[in-house]
Parts: sequence; structure tokens; C-alpha cells
Amino acid sequence: MKQETFVIGVDYGTDSVRSILVNAADGQEIASAVFYYPRWKEGRYCAPQTNQFRQHPLDYVEGLEQTIKSCLSQAGAAVAANVKAISVDTTGSTPVAVDKTGTPLALLPEFAENPNAMFILWKDHTSVKEAAEINAHAEKFQPNYLQFVGGIYSSEWFWAKLLHISRVDEKIRNAAYSWVEHCDWIPFLLTGGNDVNALRRGVCAAGHKALWAKEFNGLPPEDFFTALDPLLKGVTERLFTETYTSDKAAGTISAEWSAKLGLPADVVIGVGAFDCHMGAVGGQIEPYHLSKVMGTSTCDMLVAPIEEIKDTLVKGICGQVPGSIIPGMLGLEAGQSAFGDAYAWFKNVLAWPVQQIIGQSALLDAQTKEQLIQETLNNIIPVLSQQAAALDWNENSELAVDWLNGRRTPDANQLLKGAVAGLNLGTSAPRIFRAIVEATCFGAKAIADRFVEQGVPVKGLIGMGGVAKKSPFIMQMMADVMSMPIRIHKSEQTCALGAAMFAATAAGVYNKVEEAMDAMGQGFDAEYHPNAAQAALYAKRYEKYKALGFFVETKLTAAE
Repeated sequence: MKQETFVIGVDYGTDSVRSILVNAADGQEIASAVFYYPRWKEGRYCAPQTNQFRQHPLDYVEGLEQTIKSCLSQAGAAVAANVKAISVDTTGSTPVAVDKTGTPLALLPEFAENPNAMFILWKDHTSVKEAAEINAHAEKFQPNYLQFVGGIYSSEWFWAKLLHISRVDEKIRNAAYSWVEHCDWIPFLLTGGNDVNALRRGVCAAGHKALWAKEFNGLPPEDFFTALDPLLKGVTERLFTETYTSDKAAGTISAEWSAKLGLPADVVIGVGAFDCHMGAVGGQIEPYHLSKVMGTSTCDMLVAPIEEIKDTLVKGICGQVPGSIIPGMLGLEAGQSAFGDAYAWFKNVLAWPVQQIIGQSALLDAQTKEQLIQETLNNIIPVLSQQAAALDWNENSELAVDWLNGRRTPDANQLLKGAVAGLNLGTSAPRIFRAIVEATCFGAKAIADRFVEQGVPVKGLIGMGGVAKKSPFIMQMMADVMSMPIRIHKSEQTCALGAAMFAATAAGVYNKVEEAMDAMGQGFDAEYHPNAAQAALYAKRYEKYKALGFFVETKLTAAE
């Protein structure tokens, strides 16, 4: 009997890291474990009022060790002995300043409490000014170095963050030898890397966020960056030229991590990528199907044969990079800066009086107060969804714009704000909630429309992530607004499963990741079809959404 082989997929999210141990033959999940970042949970190193969101590398390192150890403990020694590979996905762009050994500066004693020495989370928008400067600066150059990232650079991305930290913190600037994305650093850590120049960078992060392109022979030239700001002199030569797809190995596990985790010494460590890219693979993406990873934000992924897309450039998206999702195919990325976060914002607004008033009540004991508060918080979104679905909704009902965390795509602009219009004395919480949900679906439609307008067809939708799995109300509205069916992937952990598929490919269990997808994919367990009457109503309201968005962008933003 052939010996069973196992692989581990590690998925770093915004709030936690999850590892899954799966059978490489069929994708069956043997064990899983989750670790919530303790420093992040306490709100340390973050300042939401200034859009600063930083994460300490120790949260990542501790989570990596604890989740993998937990999986192996659940599975047993026999399974652990037959683990062949580990691959990792992370949020992005989430870069960090490192020294020449590739050590994040926050892991050095002198910078241990300095937020600028930590990983700058994707949703950190402290570099809005720098992103605007990059956009204006790029117009002076030929070729257009933004052409493969939709023509607009975002404050959520690598260079804007690097430049911002270099400007505001001289000590970090002087101590930083290079900068590394989270998805590239974890494999480097696992392989025992001690020279950042030897670190294998993934094409996913490099192409979508750092302006790498084979047409440029790597990154844009030195003079592009030094003309932007002399502080960037010498930075590119300490970064990278070569990149790798995620079906390749970053190396083999180090002796230290092999012993620490209790894994064989020959475990392959795959090249890392962003969560949405590996999630698209875990969700069994198909050519020209928009694969939507729906959580706090969304990432919308699409793959297409390179020979069919040819020279088509889609404006206002998060990039199009050969091999960034499936090696050999063009990967295109878009997304919304707030999706689940928009619902969470409204929940928090409603939760404020619950927490403040019940929390101070003299009528209840402490335990009852805590239980009542928790029960209420747990039920806000489900009850809102139930009542919002039953509303009489028409063309003139309340209307919202979903830019509560700025706009990622189409046409990145993190200075934009959300809005709710059409309020009256009869407006209720369910009505506002429905308008917000509708706005997030309209934001999704704007992305699909942009692909189609620019010559890339969208033939179907695949839904993944927490919102897709948990909210039939939102998914039915998505199908109605988009006027096409949406299939919901069965796996609860598509990102981690995608990482496991890449791990199996990097280890040689499969020759290419498409084979791993076919063998290890879990399929779909739900499908929502558009209701013709609702689709017609939403088509009319979508035009109003676009008009309200235009007003917010041109009038309210300009007035600030």
C-alpha cells in the first residue's frame, strides 16, 4: 500500500492565523488550529483614528508554532512523520523593514516597541499622501510603471508604505537594509534564512504591489524612485530582481524549525503568496470566473489564458500578473476595502448603547449583564438580516455608498468616505442595514463591470470566506445585483486549503497546481440564482448608487 502523504497550509488573516493539516491525495482535513494575535487583539501599536494598523512579528511567529504544533498533536506522530510540505498565505500588502539578515526590525531590542518597525497591515492608510505622489510622479515617465497595476497606486501597497516610514522615522530608515512582504518572510523564517539577498520573493506580492514586471526586467529603475524622493536612493538594489511562482520551493525546513515543530528534516517550504490568490486556488477558480474571497474586505480574483488576454490592460484594478494565481495563466486582482467591515461598523454603532447602558445597569448582576450583552451582540447581524430581507424595497428606498474604508477598486482612492442617503423619520435599523448590504453588492458589480468594459469577460461568480458561508441574505442579493449565479465553495478554509494545494505541488506530489485543485478540491455546496424582478429593481438602483458615488467623490471629497 502506498504511504499516505500530508501537507500543511497556513493562512494568516487580519485577526488570526489558521493552519490546516490535509491529506495530499484528496484534500481531506485531518486537523486544524487557529491562533488569535494577542498583541493585535489588545489594540497595541494601532491608532484607528489615524488609520495606523501595525502587527508585531511575534504575533505571527507564535501563531505559526502553536497552530502547527496543535495540528500535529491532533493528528498523531505517524501523520507528522509523513508531512511533506508547508505553504503559507498572508494578507497583503503587509511589508516590514528588515536588517541584512532578514530580521524584522521589531525583533531587535532597540525597536521592539516601535510600530514603524513592525509589519504594516494591508489596511493601514497612513501613506495616502505618498500614494498620491507616486501616481502624480508616474505620469512623468515612459514607460508607464503603473500600467500593470491598473494605472493607480494605492496607499495599501508596498512602495507607499516604505516611503512613508522612511520619511517619518529616521532611525528605521537608517537601520533598514531592505523591506520584505509578510508572505515572503514566513517561508524565509521556516527555512532558516539569514541573508535577505537570498530570500525568494513571490511573483504574487512583487507584481501586484511592488511594481515588478518582466517587461521592466524587474522593478522600475533606480531613477524612478530617487526622482520621487532622494531618501529612496539605493533601495532597489537591496530588494530583488527575480521572482517565483507559488508552485516552487522556497527551500527546506531548517533544523531549528524541524525540531521545534516535530517535523521531518526534508519538509519542503513553498513560495508564499497573498491569501486571496491562494484562496482562489483553494476555491477551484476557473478561467473568466470572478472568485470572490469575502471577509472584512473582498479580494476578487480572475484568471485567463495569457494568449487570449494578450496586451489588454484593465484600468483601475489591483494588477494583472502572469503566474500570480495559477502558474502559466494571467492573474487579475480587484477588491473592496470594506465588505464585512461595513456590516461590523453598523453593528458597532448599534452595540454602543447596549454595552454602555446595560454595562452600567444597577438592575443586573455582573454575570447576567455580560451574558445579555454577548447574546445581543451575537444576534445583531442575524436579526438585522432577517428583518432586512422582509422589507418592502423600492427604487426610492434608502441608498448607501460602501466606501467606509476608502475605495480599493475600481480606481483606488482611500480618501473617499461612505454615505447613506434618503433617510427619513421612518428609517429603521434594518433599512439602513439593507442599504449598506446593497451598497457592498453594488461595489462588487462595479468591479465586474470594469472587467467587462475593458475587454475581459466575467462568465460566473465563485463565493468564498465567512460572509459567503454564513449569510444567504447577502449572497442572494449579490446574485440579484450581479444578475448571475454565484456558487459557494464547500470548504470553510479555502485560503489555507489553497496553500496546502501549493504545498503539495511544491513538494512534487502533483506536477502542477491544477492537478492539486482537481484532486484536493472540496467542490461547492450552495448556489444562488438571480431573481428576475429583484435584478430589475437593483439595476435601476445601481444607477442611483453610481450617481451618489459621483457626488460623494466630486463634491464632498473636494470640500474637505
